[in-house]
Amino acid sequence: MQSFSPTTGEPLAPYPDHDADEVERRVAATHAAQLGWERTASAERAEALGRLADSLETDAPELAELMALEMGKPLAEGRAEAVKCAKVCRYYAEHGARQLAPVHVETEASASYVAHRPLGVVLAIMPWNFPLWQVFRFAAPALMAGNGGLLKHAPNVPGCALEIERRVRAAGFPPDLFTTLLVDTDVVPDLIADRRVAAVTLTGSTGAGRAVAAQAGAALKKCVLELGGNDPYLVLEDADLELTVAACTASRLLNAGQSCIAAKRFVLVDAIREEFTERLLERFRAARLGDPLDEATTLGPMARHDLRDALHRQVEESVSTGARLLLGGMLPDGPGAFYPPTVLADVTPGMPAWAEELFGPVASLIAVRDEAEALRVANDTSYGLGAAVFTRDPERGRRIAEEELRAGSCFVNDFVKSDPRLPFGGIRDSGYGRELSVLGIHEFVNAKTVVVA
Repeated sequence: MQSFSPTTGEPLAPYPDHDADEVERRVAATHAAQLGWERTASAERAEALGRLADSLETDAPELAELMALEMGKPLAEGRAEAVKCAKVCRYYAEHGARQLAPVHVETEASASYVAHRPLGVVLAIMPWNFPLWQVFRFAAPALMAGNGGLLKHAPNVPGCALEIERRVRAAGFPPDLFTTLLVDTDVVPDLIADRRVAAVTLTGSTGAGRAVAAQAGAALKKCVLELGGNDPYLVLEDADLELTVAACTASRLLNAGQSCIAAKRFVLVDAIREEFTERLLERFRAARLGDPLDEATTLGPMARHDLRDALHRQVEESVSTGARLLLGGMLPDGPGAFYPPTVLADVTPGMPAWAEELFGPVASLIAVRDEAEALRVANDTSYGLGAAVFTRDPERGRRIAEEELRAGSCFVNDFVKSDPRLPFGGIRDSGYGRELSVLGIHEFVNAKTVVVA
């Protein structure tokens, strides 16, 4: 398994693929470890999660360097990601036992209640864009609930995958409870069908989600899918533009725009469109594109050259069909998968910038007359992961977020982000199921009815 530096294009350290015999050994060992772990007291599970959190937080600078090398994340963002992983581990260490406690129900029986028991081994198919966070937001609740984990990570971040496995083991979890599989995608169907695998979770593209859902359905396995997004950000005529533009810029350029919940479509009411555009261009121009290992860098390279080239094709096609290029949109000279901050105006239906997910630092500006048209545009998508609305009227914003926007996470006067205390997931082509919060830990348990006559 060979990955390449997105900064220089040079090959990084190779990792040997796991052959069929090694995969079998690892699956069998994880299954055996889980059977013991499910009988471990919740207090012991919580203690291991606490030690894991300490490790992630203490070594955040080291982990940030690894992410910068493998997928181009700037150091400051990498440190924040590692700390957030520690936060989710601590959240479930503190709250998991209560969330898994039996729920007693009054019936005619002498006792009746719902017990929450682990399902078994969960196969996790994870992406490269948040190579630690995507894993830990599944792993922390799954391990706390008594499950085991098999991690099939993206092929360009094998170092991150093995480092996660090492740290889980070092924190005091059973040695084989959480295992990395360095395998190609073609191995996944056999893993899903394996009787020792109880459930599947995937974060990835909508196409990958359809394939995994079909395979899990054929095997009658529970699955959770967190897929793509084309998140609309509505900017209404009464928005605080200083706050709004800062939030929109942060959301669109974080992780070089490679986030499912990044702001993708800026839906601008005519009254503020011109001023918003000027302010956004100013902030985009101020982004510092460069080596992610340089502390001064605020925008690193994209994770791979093929991803950068696919994004550029979407930009070029949008421009060729009428979008107006206000900034960026040109492939830079030199090595690395760099793409400049780019702004497209006059985006209309039929363009990739309208209908498709642009997974990179590209803002699509869409002009509308009023709130009613803004809502029609916002909901004109097959996705439904996140959305945001900006207005000085909190009640107006709450109404729009709760009642009008069709997405799994809707924010008012802030950009969409995940939080261990709140459920996270989408609807429609953005997937189904929920991660994080009490809903996340309940996704991979057997809600078992127990009745004592």
